[in-house]
Amino acid sequence: MGQGLWRVARNQQLQHQGYGGQGYVTREHGRRIATNNVSNTSHRKQAQGGIDIYHLLKTRKSKEQEGFINLEMLPPELSFTILSYLNATDLCLASCVWQDLANDELLWQGLCKSTWGHCSIYNKNPPLGFSFRKLYMQLDEGSLTFNANPDEGVNYFMSKGILDDSPKEIAKFIFCTRTLNWKKLRIYLDERRDVLDDLVTLHNFRNQFLPNALREFFRHIHAPEERGEYLETLITKFSHRFCACNPDLMRELGLSPDAVYVLCYSLILLSIDLTSPHVKNKMSKREFIRNTRRAAQNISEDFVGHLYDNIYLIGHVAA
Repeated sequence: MGQGLWRVARNQQLQHQGYGGQGYVTREHGRRIATNNVSNTSHRKQAQGGIDIYHLLKTRKSKEQEGFINLEMLPPELSFTILSYLNATDLCLASCVWQDLANDELLWQGLCKSTWGHCSIYNKNPPLGFSFRKLYMQLDEGSLTFNANPDEGVNYFMSKGILDDSPKEIAKFIFCTRTLNWKKLRIYLDERRDVLDDLVTLHNFRNQFLPNALREFFRHIHAPEERGEYLETLITKFSHRFCACNPDLMRELGLSPDAVYVLCYSLILLSIDLTSPHVKNKMSKREFIRNTRRAAQNISEDFVGHLYDNIYLIGHVAA
């Protein structure tokens, strides 16, 4: 028993000093064995789905040394396509690295026309020293001015030669721009009825269902919060424009601009009734058909029923 314990202790000592069970092993050979064991363990971990930390850090370091892709080394078409996805702020930052690419006129022209679809200056011969990057800054400045004071904003555009002093040109600019504050725009159009007239004629309601056409109209020309003369003016202009865009449908249904006016008012009241949380007893389809046909007797019951279904399923026409 004692001899067995002595052998175990002696073998452990020899292994610690670099000896093998079958003979003497040098320390250097032991290191190689240990290294091979570590390597084999690493390979086994990789084969078993483990993570090789050394390989991971080495790969990460090499990627950090590579840095960002240099757009100047790419084909120009590819570089411009990449930069075209940037907004104005990011494009200005990119110009600090790739000045020639990020300052290209085509990129800034695309930014201008994607945000402000129509400007009078687009159709003119550019003046000396003109650049779309400078134009973008002026359009942005003018839009901010308009959102603070519409009259001053329009005057700014005219002073820079961006817009002509014409109701039709102003209407086209408003129709193709989505950065204008709708509350300020509503005030401006209430004061400039000549611009409002041209703005209405830019809408095309051909082959559109009446509630959907009314929604599109109020997305561009926002309805006032309260009933009054301005709301009546908007509905009147819409009714005439809708009839002008759909003459065949009006003859088929036997509708006139006055009848469309009545229907529009009915749709607005129904929208308020169905969507307002303050109205407890909602108007039924039967009630809507009865009330609407009482005001416009020539309208078919099926057509009025489809109007009710549209409001019930889709929602408010002037939200």
